[in-house]
Amino acid sequence: MLMLRAETIRALVSRYEELRARDGGATQELEDVSYTLCVSTGTRTVQDALHRAEEIQRRSLALTA
Repeated sequence: MLMLRAETIRALVSRYEELRARDGGATQELEDVSYTLCVSTGTRTVQDALHRAEEIQRRSLALTA
């Protein structure tokens, strides 16, 4: 699995949340961001990707603290 920087993961999650709030979850861009989140985190579902993204960000904060 490729390892993205925590900032990149954070940006993907932010974009995902923005698209979900704005479009109610029915756009190609949301599907693309969801796919990218899953691939980037090595998961198969958006829920798992969001959980893994949270872990990645937490680990990143621990390393910089």
